[in-house]
Amino acid sequence: MAKFDSQGVWVISPEDYKEIRALRRRGWSVSAIARQLGRDRKTVRAYVRGERTAGVRAVRPSEFLRFVPYCRQRLDEDPHLQANALHREIVELGYTGAYSTFTRALRTHLTRPACGCRRPRTDRPVCGTVEDVQFDWVQLPAPPVEWDCGARAYVLMGSLTRSGRWRAALAAADDLPHYVEAVDQVLRRLGGTGGRWLFDRTPPVCSPAGKVAATFHEIATYYGASIAISPRTGPSVPAARARRAVVLHWWDTAADDVGMQEAQDSLDRLAERSDSWRRRAEGDVRPLLPLPSKPFPARVRVQRTVGPHGSVSFEGNHYLLPAGLAGSEVGIRRRLDEPYLSVTTPHGAVIACFPRAPRGAGRTIAVRSGRITLERPVRLAGGKAQGCTAGGSAHPLSPAAPAEARALSGCDDGHPAGPGARDGEQEGDPPLPREAGAGNPLPRQSK
Repeated sequence: MAKFDSQGVWVISPEDYKEIRALRRRGWSVSAIARQLGRDRKTVRAYVRGERTAGVRAVRPSEFLRFVPYCRQRLDEDPHLQANALHREIVELGYTGAYSTFTRALRTHLTRPACGCRRPRTDRPVCGTVEDVQFDWVQLPAPPVEWDCGARAYVLMGSLTRSGRWRAALAAADDLPHYVEAVDQVLRRLGGTGGRWLFDRTPPVCSPAGKVAATFHEIATYYGASIAISPRTGPSVPAARARRAVVLHWWDTAADDVGMQEAQDSLDRLAERSDSWRRRAEGDVRPLLPLPSKPFPARVRVQRTVGPHGSVSFEGNHYLLPAGLAGSEVGIRRRLDEPYLSVTTPHGAVIACFPRAPRGAGRTIAVRSGRITLERPVRLAGGKAQGCTAGGSAHPLSPAAPAEARALSGCDDGHPAGPGARDGEQEGDPPLPREAGAGNPLPRQSK
């Protein structure tokens, strides 16, 4: 009597529709026809009245269509607005659909605006004509106490595989943010990036089995490069062994009280001198790809104990906090593409922000700014390419978005504001989504 359509919904066939019309002409009631066919009375009534067509599933108007102008406005303002944040906003405006229904309707009716920072490069040289960069991670034992590195420091060496030119950058730890910072410094000292990055089985980059971390793939995409892991077996390259021996000899002969920035300057001079010693054939010189204007927005996070005078040390500088915090444990958070750092509680709440002094400058910074809500890096979940200033928090609402919200309820701007309405809201308006910014509590920072 009935059949399933492509979406698994029962529809009445044309033959059954003819039977409904015949029974109706014989004077049968809608209830009698429904009992005879074993169908719902509302379904039979819709066919009797001609509201539905036989063999075709009824199309219900999507509730989402009413919210399309608001969603389009919000996505135009912030192309990186997360779908769950937009869903929360329209739920406050009266949307009753589930999140899965919302995302399906969003993909059907709207297209997220393209981000300018994610456009593919058009000036990229042809594959095979660009240098590759070989990275080597070296441990330096017993660094000076002033470096705040613990038992060992690290140096990342990056060398061009064709010309042999190399540069190096010091790092205070072997975690991923410090590794990313060192990679960025090496590439900027080289003057560009290679088309491919070559790594040994270094823990921040890949697992012992050789599987590259998903985050590091996103980092390489941000710089326009690909990643290759060296095989576990086989002898190391003689040139790489020679460079490692040079750096270790330099470390053994360095002064015990040398500052971190002084050591970095000395390492730069050593690498520049090695360029003049090396004879390079003109045919071996290959171009490098340009670098982004800012480093990849990774977050450096360290724990510190406030000194007796309220100072906390970081990267060879001191930042003054209120004297009452002496002896307290605090965290220091810094995003690589931002010129300031934040001091947080052990649970991640921001208590002070400072302009960041150059590493190893030996400065004491006493000026504290107000609280700043730091944005999260673009998670390059599922390919979020981290080439833009996108964060996990939504942008504040522009004047156009509240206007779209008021249009959803059919309210007029001329209505007087009620006593309980917030600033900018009219009496009877739907509650506007809360802005992610000033006037709201700071989001809890992750450790």
